[in-house]
Amino acid sequence: MDGIVETVPVQRVESPCVNICEMDAATGLCVGCARTIDEIVAWSSGSPAWRDKVMAELPGRRP
Repeated sequence: MDGIVETVPVQRVESPCVNICEMDAATGLCVGCARTIDEIVAWSSGSPAWRDKVMAELPGRRP
């Protein structure tokens, strides 16, 4: 394979991040996206089903 370059398609992971990254001490949720720090850290390696579940829960986390 000398001289051959293989390109691999980039798979984008949908994210609720809105670039307002500040954790609310009272709720433990990000002010911007309403995820916990554990969810934020695990986001890129989480399964699509897990990410879908978290995305579905986010609207209910807002006051």
